[in-house]
Parts: sequence; structure tokens; C-alpha cells
Amino acid sequence: METGTLLAELKELRASCLVMEREFQTSIAEACPQSRRSVENLLDYLALRKHDLRDLQSRLAAQGLSSLGRTESSVRAGLDAVINILERLSGDDTAPGTSGDFKTGPAALARNANHLLGPAPKGRTVRIMVTLPSEAAQSYELVKGLVEDGTDVIRINCAHDSETEWARMIAHMKQANQETGKNCKVLMDLAGPKLRTGPVHRGHHVARWRVARDARGFLSAPARIALVGKLAAGTEAFPGCDAQLPLNENTLHMIALADTIRIKDSRGRTRELAVVEKSAHSCICTCDRGAYVMSRADVSIIREGKEIEKGHLGELPFVEEPIRLHQGSLLILTKEETSTPKAKPGHVPHISCTLAEVFSSTRPGQPIFFDDGKIEGRIREVHPDHLLVEIVHTGGAAAAKLGSAKGINLPETDFSLEALTGKDRQDLDFVAAHADIVGLSFVRRPEDVDELLKEIAARGKKGLGIILKIENRSAFDRLPHIMMAAMRHHPVGIMVARGDLAIEVGFERLAEVQEEILWLSEAAHIPVIWATQVLETLAKTGMPSRAEVTDAAMGVRAECVMLNKGPHIRDAVRFLDDILHRMRAHHLKKRSMLRRLAVAQIKHAVAT
Repeated sequence: METGTLLAELKELRASCLVMEREFQTSIAEACPQSRRSVENLLDYLALRKHDLRDLQSRLAAQGLSSLGRTESSVRAGLDAVINILERLSGDDTAPGTSGDFKTGPAALARNANHLLGPAPKGRTVRIMVTLPSEAAQSYELVKGLVEDGTDVIRINCAHDSETEWARMIAHMKQANQETGKNCKVLMDLAGPKLRTGPVHRGHHVARWRVARDARGFLSAPARIALVGKLAAGTEAFPGCDAQLPLNENTLHMIALADTIRIKDSRGRTRELAVVEKSAHSCICTCDRGAYVMSRADVSIIREGKEIEKGHLGELPFVEEPIRLHQGSLLILTKEETSTPKAKPGHVPHISCTLAEVFSSTRPGQPIFFDDGKIEGRIREVHPDHLLVEIVHTGGAAAAKLGSAKGINLPETDFSLEALTGKDRQDLDFVAAHADIVGLSFVRRPEDVDELLKEIAARGKKGLGIILKIENRSAFDRLPHIMMAAMRHHPVGIMVARGDLAIEVGFERLAEVQEEILWLSEAAHIPVIWATQVLETLAKTGMPSRAEVTDAAMGVRAECVMLNKGPHIRDAVRFLDDILHRMRAHHLKKRSMLRRLAVAQIKHAVAT
């Protein structure tokens, strides 16, 4: 009886897959030839997931049959296999025809990943992508080291640097490929319409240095300060220095080893710096006390107890003074940097934002987040030129600091923004000429993909890979339609940009959302890049957290894992390479691989 019931339910599911395919026949026909079967399989998977199959799965498992839990890449093959067995169990020896086998889907995904990201290196199935820092434009050794350590794709963020630096980074990578025999690829990420805070004009032109002290408060390491002339600025590196101070070339010329440099800091306190290194246009000093030093501060050269020269520091960089916000504070978000808010001016701080569309799209009561979700607010009032925001959470701290160029997220606001900005279209000229892959940031709807495809076609770069960054709720809600729009092109990939996505969907939902993106991508045979804060603590400090190691290991579910820049990025690449090699023996996508375990080789304990 149960066999017949299960068989009827599975045949009904299979029929619903065919209905879905007929409904979206146009989408299948519009897909590029390499992706038409993948679009069909995606539609089959969506038809399957329209139903709550948990009870059916339990009943299938109770009969020793597949519970359909690992059929993302080959939906109809999975259904047909179970139907075939149930037909035979019910006495019908005529097996149904199948639409494919279990190898076709995974093979298509592997083929697409190789085309987009390049073949995975021997010993692991997952590639490693690294975001290059600005210094990669100057340091060939850094880029070569990353390639040698296991980087398969370099990412250049078009929101930073310029075409000059990008060209140098790519040239360094190509040279490294030639010298190492590797084939590292280039992804260039378009900046997109990132919503950020505008500039904060409060602040000072100041430099600061600190000294290291032990647990008792005694000096453990002095600060190192570089005094730099105009001819050395931008041409010399000063590693390990806590501050860099500009000084007149004539004054610098007077300095000798063992001299003392006396500087008056912003609080009127005198600081004495000991000269320990000297070159033609710079010198390195040490100081055993911290200081805040302003532009044009008085400088004296002391030699054998006598002052031999006086001078002044040059212009120091502007250091903004961020806005301090507490729970219950009010903040005014303005359209223009120079706008004068009409609502509650005076004691209420205000800051501008980079996108004017905010003021026509938001509604009172909607949440607003600043600085990667560290500060949470609620919109109280909406006006044509400003918003009044009440701060409701400051990340557990008594007060939070909000500065310029910090991200703003409005998860419940539906923007009518185009994903491509004027800058993006200009950058695409360079990207199409030099990159292997382009990243589309802040995609929200299928029309965003259509526009990118038009721009790529206009530049005659048909083979340019595309990666869609899923980083907002709108993109997640429309993901199947976005995927089908992208599959008119080949190759294409998905990046799970978990930073903004976590804020948009809620941190409590991030785990299930990223899981759903992985399922849908596997069903569409689209390679996935696991991104944002992977081994971030290791890249920044040299030591990973326990949670980061587990998170990095989960990267075997994807086709590529992305690391962001940091002082210890090479250590992070080597560490991740080792993890991915080890996990390959345990996991293939979400399937546990039953390799031989040393811990299982036990014998009955012998009493002694």
C-alpha cells in the first residue's frame, strides 16, 4: 500500500517539473546552448521545492530509498531512479525512461566552474580568490607570493585605486603566471551604487603614535617615527613605523645619527625623538612616549645638548572626528553635504549619504543600518532632503562612532536603482580589455543583468565571465529570475556576499539564506564563490578564530572561496589551501565522503 502511495506522489512531482518547464519555455529557449539543460534542471528543482517534502522524505528513507536530499544537480534523474525502483517493487518490470543520469549535472557544474574560474589545482576541488590591496600595484613580490601560495583568482575592486594601479596589478599577475607556470585569473569587481555615508568635515590635520607597554605599564617597545622629505614621500617604504611626519628638505639635511629631535605636540607637551637611521631624504626616530602632533608643529634639532636648527612640520593628513552616537540618539541623514536640515537642527548631528534615491524610497518606521550593521536605527521622519533617524542599537557598546564612507543598509526599502553607475560603464572599457571576469555589484533584478549583457556586447567581449554578487534582499527574493537572465550568457557565477546580505536578511537568517543560494546555484549548475570575512582575523592579525576555521572548512560546499586583503594575507592563503586539501577527503558539496577514519580503527579494550 505504501509503495503505491509513494509512487503516485513521486509521479505527481515529476509531472509538476514538466509543467514548470512548459511555463518557462521562453526562458529555456533564450538561454545560451550550454545552459538550456541547466535552466530546465533549475526549473525542475523549483517545482520540487514548491512542496513541503519532509514527510515524503521520511517515508522514502523508511523504505531504504533515496530521500531526494542530494538531487539538486540532477532532479529528474533522481526522481526517475526512485520511481523506477518503486515500479519494480510494485511488480511492474517496465522501467520508465530517464531524462539523464547522475553524472550529467555535476559534470556541467564542474565544466562551468573550470570555464569561469579555471581548473582547481591538484588536491582540492575549490579555488581560492584573493582581493588585492593597493600595495599590489607596487609590489610584484606580494602578487607572486600569493600566486605561489595557491591563489587561483585575483580580485580587483574597482571602488579603489585607478586604471594605472589596476594595470600594474594585472601586469604583476601575468608575470607571476609566467614565472610559476600557473594560470591565475583576473576578476574586476564593478563598484556599483554603494550606499555610504558622506564626508565628515569635523577633524584635524594630525598624526598620532603610541608606545607599547607591558601589563605593569612599563615601556616594552618605543614608537618608530619616520621624518620624510618631499623627495622621499611616495617613493620610499617605511615598514614598522607608527607615524610619518613631513619635514623640510633643508631641515632634514641637517639631521645626523644620534641627534635628538624635539617636537611640541598638540597638548603643549614636548616629545624627544632619537634618530636611529638616516638616509638622504628621510630618517627614522624612536620615542618612548606617545603623542598627538599637528601640522606646522615646532621642530628643533638637538646635538650634544645644544639646539642647532629650528623648523616646522609640513601639512599632515586630515583625520576626521567621527560622530558619536548612543542608543536613543537622533541623527539626520541629508541629501547634500551642504544641506541645512529643517527637522530638529542644532544639537542633532547630521551626515550626508551618497545616493539621493534614499529620500524618495524610504518610509517612516523602516530600519536603517550603518557601518556593516554595527549601528542600527529606525527612520522616524522622511523629508525631501533629509531623514530623521533614531538610533536603537550601538553594537553592545555604550556609544558607537560613525564616520565617512561607511556602508548604509535599508533592508526593507525597495530601490529603483540601476546596478550600473556612470563610473561602472566607464570602468567596463578597461575591464573588457584586461579582465577574465567582471563582478556585478548590488544586482537587484533581472533587468540589471540585461543591462550588463548589453554593455559587454557593445564592447565585443562575448567570452567575458560574469559573477553576480548577491548582497541584498531584493536579489535573493528574485534569484531564480536573475539566474535565468544571466544564463543567456556563458560563463556565469554567483558570489554569496555575506557581509551586506547578513544585514539585509537578518543575521539570524543568514545561514538558511546562504544554504538556499547554494542549492539553487547547484540546481542551475552555476559555480558559487563563498565570500566575506573568510579567515578575516587570520588575514589581519595572523591568528584565526575557531569559528573562522569552521566557516572556512564549509567553503568546500562552493567552487571558490574568497579572502580579503590584510597584512597576513599570504598566511591566510596557505592556511585555507591546507584546509581545502584536507576537507576534500571528507566532503563533496553537501555529501559526506566516507573515507577511512583513523579514529575508527579501535579494538576491544584489554583489562589490565
